Amino acid sequence: MTRIASRLLTVLAAVLVAVPLAPAGARTQPTSPTLTWAVQPADEKGPDGRRWVEVALDPGQVVTEHLAVRNFSDGPVVFALKAADGYLTDKGRFNMLPSNRASVDGGTWIEVQETVTVGPKQTKVVPFTITVPRDATPGDHPAGIAATVTSSGGTVAVESRVGFRVMMRATGTVTAALAIGDVAARYERSWNPFSAGTVHVTYTATNDGNVAVTGNGRVTAAELFGLAEPKARTAVAELLPGGSRRAEARVAGVWGLGPVRTTVEAVPSVLAGDAAGAEMRPGSATVTVWVLPWPQLALVVVLAALVIACRIVVRRRRRRLAQLLAQARDEGRAEARGSVLAGGAPKTS
Repeated sequence: MTRIASRLLTVLAAVLVAVPLAPAGARTQPTSPTLTWAVQPADEKGPDGRRWVEVALDPGQVVTEHLAVRNFSDGPVVFALKAADGYLTDKGRFNMLPSNRASVDGGTWIEVQETVTVGPKQTKVVPFTITVPRDATPGDHPAGIAATVTSSGGTVAVESRVGFRVMMRATGTVTAALAIGDVAARYERSWNPFSAGTVHVTYTATNDGNVAVTGNGRVTAAELFGLAEPKARTAVAELLPGGSRRAEARVAGVWGLGPVRTTVEAVPSVLAGDAAGAEMRPGSATVTVWVLPWPQLALVVVLAALVIACRIVVRRRRRRLAQLLAQARDEGRAEARGSVLAGGAPKTS
């Protein structure tokens, strides 16, 4: 019984750790297990097919957009409507700040009514206003807008939300810039001396511009003082202004014969909107690693040992042959002297 009780306490502790707490002062209400809903960009009549809202606005401009909240459940639901700054997660998925974090950028530009009640199997269209500050800096100011429901169970409250991104671009000079940093190169050798190895490269790409970008580039591993320069393509996934992401690439065909100078280059590409006249700033960074070609050195040592062994064998054979020849000559002379002595002195008539 003690062991069972211990396991139950462990499971309960894990559940409490896994469930986030709602921010202080959040409205709570019980949530039906079958509660499902969707939130989409819309016009005054209903969903208009857009995946998210994307607008380019002048500083001081005010526009009205719409969202549609669709309740697929069997009962009416009161949804809280919230807007917040947008960001990308480590896995590259768009998200918006939680309710307990204050927005400081695009999320503060959006004004929407606090709640909306949607009947069962119904859709409600709600307007929201975007007001661009007069001192807004040019470029993208991402945000998100969502319909949320907070469920409570005892002291634990969980906020569930469904929404979409709102990409707002303040007009002005568009700068698409990628910075490459924290480059690390690791050589993965092949122990077959007749097969080249691979350079595994990791780096951090940072969006130093003011608009969302992706990036394309290449990684070059130069060796033998530039005589050999194997290359590989690399890509940078979506980055919002100020965002960064770790990326990696592999360059095959590198022999690793001494210093390997690895260079990462990336060219930004404006993700959305009009890129005409944009200032483009590619990024690059270089790191050098020294590699000892152990398989090739081992092969050289083996070949050198074979050469030395062959030379020793040849010398020994030559010496043995010389000894045999000298011995044969000595035996020939000895045999000749013996023949003369056996014949005696010549006779006279």
